[in-house]
Amino acid sequence: MAYDDQNIFARILRGELPAIKVYEDDHVLAFMDIMPQADGHTLVIPKTPAETLLDLPADVAAYTIQIVQKVAQAIEKALDAKGIVLMQLSGAAAGQTVPHVHFHLIPSSIHELGRHAAQMGDQEKIAGFAEKIKAAL
Repeated sequence: MAYDDQNIFARILRGELPAIKVYEDDHVLAFMDIMPQADGHTLVIPKTPAETLLDLPADVAAYTIQIVQKVAQAIEKALDAKGIVLMQLSGAAAGQTVPHVHFHLIPSSIHELGRHAAQMGDQEKIAGFAEKIKAAL
């Protein structure tokens, strides 16, 4: 299947849609999930166009996971999180809702998670968590 360059994350990467950014470099963007499953829910995406993890070149996947780890450490520090749930859903059958590979970092325990993409979060509250995470990076 061809990559859809009109998906929401591609549009965020091009600056067409807003995002509450936590981290960005030439290869990766980390930003707050606007429909969080828990306070501090953050997404990490490679800037390389790829629909699923299996479409991502190995070198890009390796670099992206390094940033996932860096952002997870910042979330734990900034929010005093006792654990991080890391999710990566590849393909619609697995529950992937945006066709651009992405990693969910959710400061929580698996027993406290809300339903994925169930309801819009409070954007001011989310922005506050973003500031704390950025300060910890």
